[in-house]
Amino acid sequence: MRVTRWPNAIVALLLTTGCGGRPSAPAERTGSTSPPELETVRVVEQAASVTLDLPAELEPYESVDVYPKVTGFVKAIRVDRGSRVRAGDPLIDIEAPELLAQRAEAQSRLQGAEAQLAIARAKVDGDTSTFDRLKAASATPGAVAGNDVVLAQKNVEAGHSQIVAAQQTVEAARQAVLSITDMESYLRVVAPFDGVVTERNVHPGALVGPGSGAGAGKPLLRVVRNERLRLTVPVPEAYTAGVTNGARVPFTVPAYPGVDFFGTVARAANTVDARTRTMAVELDVMNADGRLPSGTFCQVRWPVRRPTPSLFVPSHSIASTTDRTFVVRVRGGRTEWIDVKTGLTSGTLVEVFGELRPGDEIIARGTDEIRPGTEVRVTEVKPAGR
Repeated sequence: MRVTRWPNAIVALLLTTGCGGRPSAPAERTGSTSPPELETVRVVEQAASVTLDLPAELEPYESVDVYPKVTGFVKAIRVDRGSRVRAGDPLIDIEAPELLAQRAEAQSRLQGAEAQLAIARAKVDGDTSTFDRLKAASATPGAVAGNDVVLAQKNVEAGHSQIVAAQQTVEAARQAVLSITDMESYLRVVAPFDGVVTERNVHPGALVGPGSGAGAGKPLLRVVRNERLRLTVPVPEAYTAGVTNGARVPFTVPAYPGVDFFGTVARAANTVDARTRTMAVELDVMNADGRLPSGTFCQVRWPVRRPTPSLFVPSHSIASTTDRTFVVRVRGGRTEWIDVKTGLTSGTLVEVFGELRPGDEIIARGTDEIRPGTEVRVTEVKPAGR
C-alpha cells in the first residue's frame, strides 16, 4: 500500500487552524427540543338517554298458601297441581266428627238458656200482676199492709234483673253455636281468588290442622293469581331518578327468544337496599293467555334518561390510577389533570361528572404518563360515536 506523506509545514498549518482559528461553519444547537404533538377531543354536552339490560323476575300478582283452620281428616281433594280455580270454588273437604258433637252440645245449651229466659219472663209477669193488684187494693185504707206492696215491687225488680241475666246467657249460647257453625264452614276449603293451583302437599285420609299432622309446616295447597304478574326489577341506585310510573318497558324471557313482552311501571320501593345498592321497581304485566309462568327470569331493557343534558367524553380519554380517575385537559398549551366520576355509556362515549365544561379540550388517549404542566402541541380529532 502506498502511504502519502504530508510535509510537516502543511500538517502544522492544519492543526493551527483547527485549534485556534475560526471554524468554517457555526456549531449546531443540541439542547433545544420541540413540545410533543398529541391528539385531542372536545368535551360534548348531550342528552343522556341509554338502555340498560337488567335482570328481573316475574312474580304472581297474588299468592296464598292455603292452611287448614280446623283439625280433621282430608275427605276429598277436588283439585291438583295446575288446576285453574275461581274465587269460592271448593278445593278440599275435611271431616271432623267431634265438631258435630260440639254443635249439638252448644245447641242444647242454647235451648236450656232460652227455657230459663222464658221461666224468668213468666215469673216477672206473675209478680207484676200481683204487684198491680196489691197496689190497687192499697188505695183502700187498711185493706193491704204497706209492707206487702213494697215486697211485691221488689220481686218485680228482681225478676227484671233475672230476665237480663237470662238474655245474656242466651246470647252467649247463641254465639257459641255460631262459632261452631263457622268452624264447620272451615271444613270446606275454598279458593280465595281466581288463579291456578301450583302446589299440593296432602292426600285423602291425611290428618291436618293447625299444628298437627306430619306435614303441619307445609300448606295444603298453594294458589297463585297469574293472569296479572309483578315484574320486580332491581334498578341500580345511580339510575333511580328516571323511574316514571306508567312507563312501558320491554323485556324478554328465555322460553320465547326474539319475542318482546311489555310491562308498565306501577310501584317503586322508594328505598335503596343497603346490600345491593338497588331499588326494587315493580311492573304490572298482563298475562291473560297464561304464557308467562311466575318465577321466570327476564332481561329488562330499562330506559335511563337524565332530566338535564350531561357531559360526555370518549372512553379511551379517561385515565385511572390507584387513587383517582381523571382526564387530561389542555389549557394554554399545558396539561392538567381533572378528576371525574363516570356514569352512563352511550356508544364509545362515557358520561362524566367533574370540573369540566362543554368544549373543553382533552387528550384523546388519557394516561398518567402525561404529567400535569407538560407543554404540548395539539391536533384536534373528532371523537367516534358522537
